[in-house]
Amino acid sequence: MWNGAIRRVLSVVLIAAAVYVAVVGFLYVFQRNLVFQPGGTLAAPAEVGLSSVEAVTLTMADGTELLGWHAEPQPGQPSVLYFHGNAGNISMRAESFQKILDSGLGLLAASYRGYAGSGGRPSEDALLADALELYDWLAARTGPIVLYGESLGSGVAIHVATEREAAAVILEAPYTAAVDIARETYPWVPVGLLMHDQFLSRERIGRVVEPVLILHGADDAVVPVAHGRRMFELAAEPKRLMIVENVGHIGLWEQGLWPSVLDFLSEHGVRPN
Repeated sequence: MWNGAIRRVLSVVLIAAAVYVAVVGFLYVFQRNLVFQPGGTLAAPAEVGLSSVEAVTLTMADGTELLGWHAEPQPGQPSVLYFHGNAGNISMRAESFQKILDSGLGLLAASYRGYAGSGGRPSEDALLADALELYDWLAARTGPIVLYGESLGSGVAIHVATEREAAAVILEAPYTAAVDIARETYPWVPVGLLMHDQFLSRERIGRVVEPVLILHGADDAVVPVAHGRRMFELAAEPKRLMIVENVGHIGLWEQGLWPSVLDFLSEHGVRPN
């Protein structure tokens, strides 16, 4: 009797172990599909009302071509180098881009590798390297540059700020690290050992010397607001934290995000009042 019971227990344990290994293996193999989620139909700038925006082809050092949307600033105004989030494509941010342009600021927003309009495959190393090249391309054509990072792009913007000079750094729904989000989502998986693209923003933010504005929705279920609060703690002065109640991961732009950004830029002498 005992031998049969032991065999049944061992069978359950082995099945559970096999299921665990299979699930972890699936997450490991397809992890970049979870981090990078390009999608949607890419529209041309004019099709989404951005008649002043030019679609440009930006060739990276390794020959990969990225699609960029570029517009010149009005005289005396800075340009925004915009790093988008992990989902969709840049044409889905058209309303946000329109608010930037309506304020007189210039814009460069590039589609990450593997996203609509761009070649290659996304990875942390590739995105960070591309971001520096994008900065250099824009810096050769404009004056002060404001780095704007949306969600996934916050880690990219922070990296650029540690390597290049910027007028200010704006972080929308930033995370302490992508690996921290993964740990919270999959606490039963050793993600620290398995994750390729960890985006360790918490280790970089303290080296940013430019003014930092962090904006976060209090009800964000994708990147919990605790991440934004922690990044604010780690950031050097000057800095500001804006928590918007009753807003999740999206919706900040509809709740006064951009006017708050403009006020912050004006207060720090980045743009005329």
